Amino acid sequence: MKLLLTFLIWCVLFVLCWPLALLALILFPIVWLIAIPFRLAAVVVAAGLAFLKALLFLPARLLGHKP
Repeated sequence: MKLLLTFLIWCVLFVLCWPLALLALILFPIVWLIAIPFRLAAVVVAAGLAFLKALLFLPARLLGHKP
């Protein structure tokens, strides 16, 4: 559904301002490639924070605390 909505928005943009639509079509893959390292960094940071949370709550879990 999201893909269809994106395509329809792009079609409207193509009808209203075709140079901008073509520029968006060309720049989208480049921006996506540039964003990959930031996504990987976000996954690593989220995993590190989850590990730290699990490590800090480990004594309470060992003593039988139920969330």
